[in-house]
Amino acid sequence: MPELVSVNVGTSQQIAVRRGRPMMSAITKQPVAGRVRVEGVNVAGDAQADLRVHGGPDKAVYAYAREDSDWWEDVLGIDVPDGMFGENLTTRGVDVSGAVIGERWRIGTVELEVCQPRQPCSKLGIRFGDGKMVKKFAHASRPGAYLRIVTEGELGAGDEITVLSRPAHGVTVALVSDAIFKDRGLAAQVLVAPELSEDAAADLRQAA
Repeated sequence: MPELVSVNVGTSQQIAVRRGRPMMSAITKQPVAGRVRVEGVNVAGDAQADLRVHGGPDKAVYAYAREDSDWWEDVLGIDVPDGMFGENLTTRGVDVSGAVIGERWRIGTVELEVCQPRQPCSKLGIRFGDGKMVKKFAHASRPGAYLRIVTEGELGAGDEITVLSRPAHGVTVALVSDAIFKDRGLAAQVLVAPELSEDAAADLRQAA
């Protein structure tokens, strides 16, 4: 049964110093117990440090598959606990990176819609202590998915994940990521998905 393994939240904190100034990030997230409210553009208890590039309706909730974290453990030779990628939802039994843009999930009383992949920044490299991690992540085609909140509600670890609908266009999160980072020639193929976030679509229109 597809299920929610953990709900992970974090607040803004200093993770490094750059050019003499503190670098703030909320990428360090930890699992929380019990039912968690999901509403507005956020998971209760979670935050983003730089709202210019993080957060908002199309980046309200970030999901990453436990299966992908296990793959990274094998590749990197390290432990990758739930929340390590800064994900709010760690899942099992759902192909998150293979999810179709516009696909809708129900978890607990919450309904979510897949809308774009994760685009890694330098903070991911700091989190892993690996300056090459951003490039590794971009080229692994395992980006995880950002989701919009369609119906507010509550969810918690152990909840079943039900895929309610899946658009026929077949444009996956991984394909969008590949179009952004690996092959701009895929842009026209990706832009047929009307549910794709405007930020990602605007980026890809330049290459279409």
